Amino acid sequence: MDAAMLARTCADAIWAADATSRGLGIKLISIEPGHAVLGMAVTATMVNWHSTCHGGFIYLLADTAFGYASNSRNRRMVAQHCSISYLKPAQRGDRLTAHAVERQRAGRSGIYDVAVKRDDGTVIAEFRGHARAIDGSILPGGSA
Repeated sequence: MDAAMLARTCADAIWAADATSRGLGIKLISIEPGHAVLGMAVTATMVNWHSTCHGGFIYLLADTAFGYASNSRNRRMVAQHCSISYLKPAQRGDRLTAHAVERQRAGRSGIYDVAVKRDDGTVIAEFRGHARAIDGSILPGGSA
């Protein structure tokens, strides 16, 4: 299986167990080795007292894209450290996309950047995640 098919197969396995993303209406838009794009519509239940999307939902979307990107090579990876900078607000009805890109991967560690954007292309948040490999693989019988 080539790297692109492996990434897609890993994402399908993760998606099957990802009740949180499915429940919040998050969609997997694209997946490649070390890259993932996920989307989410901001609903009424995601808006805070400022009438903007609660930062926790923006973080969740970015963290989810980070998770799919970092686990795209059939090696189980978990977050070791993450940070986010909020740049602009998102409003109810906005469609957000999180674009995760692998910046470095060495041994058991990886660094990923995620830009969260509104439909008009405006970047509303920048997220950086540090991933660490743990034992096991995503796919049964796979080698990590």
